[in-house]
Amino acid sequence: MNYNKSVWVDVFSEKDFRRYRKGRIVAKLINIGFGNVVNSDKIIAVVSPEAAPVKRMVQRAKESNRIIDATQGRRTKAVLITGEEFIILSALQPETISRRFNGGWETEKERGESENE
Repeated sequence: MNYNKSVWVDVFSEKDFRRYRKGRIVAKLINIGFGNVVNSDKIIAVVSPEAAPVKRMVQRAKESNRIIDATQGRRTKAVLITGEEFIILSALQPETISRRFNGGWETEKERGESENE
């Protein structure tokens, strides 16, 4: 395969580009509770299920079989929206999932403060 390197410069480092070209890019998997994991590259939003528009979105996804329930029978506390129009329900708080996406840190500022201590 012939890859146009300039297309990938903004997305990958040179090392990542070489691994991608060889088919060895490894997706970052995020634990969303109870042994369920998602590919972080596929998630575009993590939102609270309390808002009416989110409730409608979840209901439409249920009706069209585009929902993945990862709550293990517990109350839904976070709704993960994927780029493929699937909806994933989680029993973890959106803040907890967000922290896991950020590598365990809430914000870059907190990361800097923790490293300086």
